[in-house]
Amino acid sequence: MSNYYKDIPELRFHLNNPMMERICELKERGYRDKEEFDYAPQDYADAMDSYDKVLEITGEITADVIAPNAEGVDEEGPHCANGRVEYASGTKQNLDTMVKAGLNGMTMPRRFGGLNFPITPYTMCAEIVAAADAGFGNIWSLQDCIETLYEFGNEDQHSRFIPRICAGETMSMDLTEPDAGSDLQSVMLKATYDEANNCWRLNGVKRFITNGDADLHLVLARSEEGTHDGRGLSMFIYDKRDGGVNVRRIENKLGIHGSPTCELVYKNAKAELCGERKLGLIKYVMALMNGARLGIAAQSVGLSQAAYNEALAYAKERKQFGKAIIEFPAVYDMLASIKAKLDAGRALLYQTARYVDIYKALDDIARERKLTPEERKEQKTYAKLADSFTPLAKGMNSEYANQNAYDCIQVHGGSGFMMEYACQRIYRDARITSIYEGTTQLQTVAAIRYVTNGAYAATLHEYELIPCSPEMEDLMERVKEMTRKFEACTNAVKAAQNQELQDFVARRLMEMAAVNVMSHLLIQDATRAPELFTKSAHVYVNYAEAEVEKHFNFIRKFQADELADYRK
Repeated sequence: MSNYYKDIPELRFHLNNPMMERICELKERGYRDKEEFDYAPQDYADAMDSYDKVLEITGEITADVIAPNAEGVDEEGPHCANGRVEYASGTKQNLDTMVKAGLNGMTMPRRFGGLNFPITPYTMCAEIVAAADAGFGNIWSLQDCIETLYEFGNEDQHSRFIPRICAGETMSMDLTEPDAGSDLQSVMLKATYDEANNCWRLNGVKRFITNGDADLHLVLARSEEGTHDGRGLSMFIYDKRDGGVNVRRIENKLGIHGSPTCELVYKNAKAELCGERKLGLIKYVMALMNGARLGIAAQSVGLSQAAYNEALAYAKERKQFGKAIIEFPAVYDMLASIKAKLDAGRALLYQTARYVDIYKALDDIARERKLTPEERKEQKTYAKLADSFTPLAKGMNSEYANQNAYDCIQVHGGSGFMMEYACQRIYRDARITSIYEGTTQLQTVAAIRYVTNGAYAATLHEYELIPCSPEMEDLMERVKEMTRKFEACTNAVKAAQNQELQDFVARRLMEMAAVNVMSHLLIQDATRAPELFTKSAHVYVNYAEAEVEKHFNFIRKFQADELADYRK
């Protein structure tokens, strides 16, 4: 590809969503920075032009530097020596290029050296980078950990740490331990206060830490002696400059080879508290993880785009029985399915990002002044939407990335099993997306309350009121029927008053909600840009309808007493 942004018109379409005007107004505070910073936008049109230009630069760097380095980085990987990580040579070049282009600290305020970008265009940059090299995407996109420090740290911490990230230093979030993976309440890394030196000291081990030898770490540790649950955990900032943390090893992984996944040993490491004690898991990690989950959703969409690119190119070039294999129904069916899931998942990703943008901007404004009643209502509405959509975006896009990578190899046939084709790297890289930053099963746990309290159904009914083009009316009627089946299943499960049954079918209910949401979003997109999305809307609604019918039949016919058979 010549440019990973310009060559994908769907990205510019999602950038130019009508909600962006409100997002820019909030993020730019009425464009007040133009008086102090010569690169700050003058108005909405200027802001959008700025986002477009930065995305174009990101797309160019991705095409010219990151993509050509991807196979070499995958083969070389990072190295560990004397307790430190050394990136692969291609990773070093990638980072150097991104830093020189000023693509760090993108969402941070300009007073810290950031670009003051909303989450939505930053997420697009993350997708673009991941489409070329998902492993490098992990390293570069962990800059968004600074959002949590900005949200919960104090002014002194802001002034000391945020400019460093904007200047190109790296970050990690150190959460997982050998005995605390998904169950973060079991974290036992010990934090003790050092009275003599007026600091905290961290001791213990962290495992599976992405980019674990980063410059700045956000660390979840147990600050309250004698506790064993989430109420005893606090969030800390560890600065690599202070020493005290060594990399014991880099994990030997199936994929994302460029991203060092480390086991870390903390030995009396100096740290400082971020926010208040005891809120590390309950409040701060939840905020951190929501940002990370949006990031993995973006990475997943990038991988789906990469899978589509590779499958389409191969299908056009490969000839069998005297013609290109793209002419065979079995092949173009797979290609159409990959593209439909890509378009649907991308629509969900950026709808979620826009919801996040509005509520986070209002949260930030609330630190400067009291919100008006209308603003408080708006903040509450979009915070709820963001919280309900994030597990769908992460859960479904990570599953689609895996499915699309699988189909990409299938299009390649035997060649796809050979290491010289990029599809095998995409396949390996995609596998982790449905596991880290919360498995799909944990996304279901996060989403199910919005199934049972009717939030998803309410959103779907609101979407039904949005006018669509005449060409989309038939699809709209079919999606309305899909929603009725989703509600019937939800009501039946709630009426059973059996928690085990609800947990057992929760994944099916979540998927029913998600495919309905994505069907609506694609109909809206096809109404605005039929040349881009009409085909995908038809293909995806056909797919979604079959998925809803499958889950509807399973839940309708399933009896609670059958649960015992599944336990065996």
